Amino acid sequence: MALVGLLIPCFVISFDVTHSCQNADNFVGASSPGDIVIGGLFAVHGKMLHPEEHPMRPVIQNCAGFEIQVFLQTLAMIHAIEMINNSTLLSGIILGYEIYDTCAEVTKAMGAALRFLAKFNASKDTVEYKCNYSDYIPRIKAVIGSSYSEIAMAVSRLLNLQLIPLVSHASSAEILSDKIRFPSFLRTVPSDFYQTRAMARLIHRSGWNWIGLIATDDDYGRSALESFGIQAMANNVCIAFKEMLPAYLSDGTINAKVNQALEKIVQETRVNVIVVFLRQFHVTKLFRKAIERNIHKIWIASDNWSAAVKITTIPKIKHLGTVVGFAYKSENLSTFHDFLKTLHLQPTENNMFLKEYSVLLSTCAHVEDQDLNKCISNYSQENLNYQAGIHSQIWRDDFLRANIEPGFIQSTMLAVHAIAYAVREQCKDRDCKNPVAFAPWELLEELKKVTFNDNEKEVHFDAKGDLNMGYDVLLWKEISGHMVITEIAEYDLQKDDFIFKDEEKEMEFLNLKKVKSTCSTKCRPGEMKKVSASPHTCCYECVNCPEDHYTNQTDMDYCFLCNNKTHWSPVNSTTCYKKTVEYLSWNDWFAILLIILSGLGVVLIFAISTIFTRNLDTPVVKASGGLTVCYVILLCHFFIFASTVFFIGEPREFKCKTRQAFFGISFALCISCILMKSLKILLAFSFDPKLQNFLKCLYKPVPIVVTCTGIQVVICTFWVIFRSPFVEQNFFIRRVIILECNEGSIVAFGVMLGYIAALAFICFIFAFKGRKLPENYNEAKFITFGMLIYFIAWITFIPVYTTTFGKYRPAVKITVILISNYGILCCTFLPKCYIILYKQETNTKSAFLKIIYNYSSKSAGCLTVSQISLESNCTAPQYPITNSCCKSEKTSVNGSCHFEVSKHSLIRENVPPKNTAGTISRKRLSSI
Repeated sequence: MALVGLLIPCFVISFDVTHSCQNADNFVGASSPGDIVIGGLFAVHGKMLHPEEHPMRPVIQNCAGFEIQVFLQTLAMIHAIEMINNSTLLSGIILGYEIYDTCAEVTKAMGAALRFLAKFNASKDTVEYKCNYSDYIPRIKAVIGSSYSEIAMAVSRLLNLQLIPLVSHASSAEILSDKIRFPSFLRTVPSDFYQTRAMARLIHRSGWNWIGLIATDDDYGRSALESFGIQAMANNVCIAFKEMLPAYLSDGTINAKVNQALEKIVQETRVNVIVVFLRQFHVTKLFRKAIERNIHKIWIASDNWSAAVKITTIPKIKHLGTVVGFAYKSENLSTFHDFLKTLHLQPTENNMFLKEYSVLLSTCAHVEDQDLNKCISNYSQENLNYQAGIHSQIWRDDFLRANIEPGFIQSTMLAVHAIAYAVREQCKDRDCKNPVAFAPWELLEELKKVTFNDNEKEVHFDAKGDLNMGYDVLLWKEISGHMVITEIAEYDLQKDDFIFKDEEKEMEFLNLKKVKSTCSTKCRPGEMKKVSASPHTCCYECVNCPEDHYTNQTDMDYCFLCNNKTHWSPVNSTTCYKKTVEYLSWNDWFAILLIILSGLGVVLIFAISTIFTRNLDTPVVKASGGLTVCYVILLCHFFIFASTVFFIGEPREFKCKTRQAFFGISFALCISCILMKSLKILLAFSFDPKLQNFLKCLYKPVPIVVTCTGIQVVICTFWVIFRSPFVEQNFFIRRVIILECNEGSIVAFGVMLGYIAALAFICFIFAFKGRKLPENYNEAKFITFGMLIYFIAWITFIPVYTTTFGKYRPAVKITVILISNYGILCCTFLPKCYIILYKQETNTKSAFLKIIYNYSSKSAGCLTVSQISLESNCTAPQYPITNSCCKSEKTSVNGSCHFEVSKHSLIRENVPPKNTAGTISRKRLSSI
């Protein structure tokens, strides 16, 4: 600071404030000398008169519209100072005061602030401009006020020059908590942040979300509007319209603006709740015109006018609707009431406010109490006869008490006490009888950390300089024909909640919910909000929740998602339902049908076994490979039928691991045995020496069966060990959980089925080659047909299985197993059973020998002709060839033509067969 003093030259600027006033004595509203003087700024008048003369002159004009409520606040300040002076709090130090009327105008407030900045004990009211005010002693040590935030902002910026504490009893704008811009500002009321939060909370709790807002077009109104907008958004409350009224009654457009606001209220029929951040004189004008237009709404009152008794006296105020407001908390004011009882005995020489009030009482002596407020506010200072005295016969004791706003009185007295306690701390080690004992900035530091008790409650300023005491929630209601302001609850700032006095008060609060003020009807449970083209989120359509979503409350912004794995819900659902666990159970009709079919298959196996056992020595049974092979094949079919039970019932780990391996190994063994039979039959009736030698080398019955089955055992073993099937819950179906077996490895499953298919294909090739064997031995033809059934079934199975979901998916496997198993079983054994049961004459050794003899004779003849034709030149065949026995094909080999004739069926009609039939037939029969 010293460096600044070197760089910047210092000046002394003198302001003769008296030149701005017609009468300097009238400029101070009330004053009292003291060792330490406290300033006061109150809007005792509602407006300042602005003459229409031109050019305008820099003259502070007279004011109009005497405000009883603010006048009572000046009295509260005087009363608190007198109480402190009469107590031992300051140990003989006398507090004085200088109270000025701002007339609700920044201009006049700044004039008073200039006097506050004037140097102490100067011959004239001069303000020195200095680089360092640390040792500068102004006229006053602290200021209480002002009544409005806009004025407080302007005055505080000016007082910041000397860091003079400004302790406000009513200025609640949130911006004033900013200690960077307003370092010397403190207040004994909460910030509007809490008030707007409480309002939004009240509106939300009452079920309203579509409201209107009216505020003054000044710093306070705009700050409140911004703060409320943030709080409303946090509570899902939308502002349908915002109307701004001029801050000063002297503004010529105020009537037009009021009418515009009322017109907006009338147009917005869905808005039944209006939040009002206005001064009392604005509210009075607004309500009078609203009553004329029969507007009936719920009005949310700010702390500025919620307890204004004079507004409750407006004629027909009860037709306006319901007023719910927030007021500063108050305590016992009995001492202030006693002070008012002796007010008419107080001298008026140093209290121009009291003098003006007494003159107004005399002027309005003819007026009833309910109209006295209106009469008093209609007069201006220049129209009053100040020569009139106070007459005890016209003094109205109850009038002042009836107009008390307890919250403002309490906050004013708290401001005085806070300054007094700070002065006490400052004067502990210095003589404060001397006005230059300390500077205002030193008092400011004490104020920031001062703590004192008020009615057994500890009071102190927070880091932002605010005194957060909470709010009383007020309800205006009609009692005995008069509008009465009642307290129904209090708002706790820390808990962000309302505390009701009793159940009756809570019921009064709940009755407010009967009024609807919403942009859209509430969405019912099972619905969600869909915001329309409107920019407001409160205007929406209600749409049903989609599948697997739900809402269980009204007005939900979105639907909750059910747990897709375990729960589901239909459209427009209010809850989620637990999915039922399903699988192919034993009592399912389809499962019962499949079990019956499997059982019939088992019965058929036992029937065939019985028939074959009883006809053990017949040629048909022997030709089928003997009883042992038949029993092995039938046992495999039995196991295949039995494997179907592992696909039914609740899936278990054992079932999942066993069923595919059990089926695969059984089927592989079955096909291996049939393959061995096909190879044996083909070997027995083969007349081609080369093929016969190859088949003889290949034909090893036991190794073939063991090897083919063993490969399948290895496949299934590796499958179970490395990628074992397991139980899995399938959640892809909406309403159910499918309990099923996961194969573990689709590759392993495919390899197992592919191996069976490969065996079946080889068996099919061998059987197809032997399809034209003798009738009684023509088992290959039926094996071929059985293999075709198997291929058709399993080829069909692939697309059906991959497109099937749900509990019947295992039934697809069972079905294809039954079809393929029935097909092979029936084609293999039923033709032989038919011969055994119904063609017994052919089931003899002689009948078999005859059939083999005839077949061998034809085969031998065809073989002879085939050999001759292959050795001769085919350019001109020597013998005619009948196509009934064989087919010939002309081919060219090395430039010459040959006839290639099938070696089994070529017969030359005029060439007798060689005598080899008997030999062939005996060999073939013995091989069988």
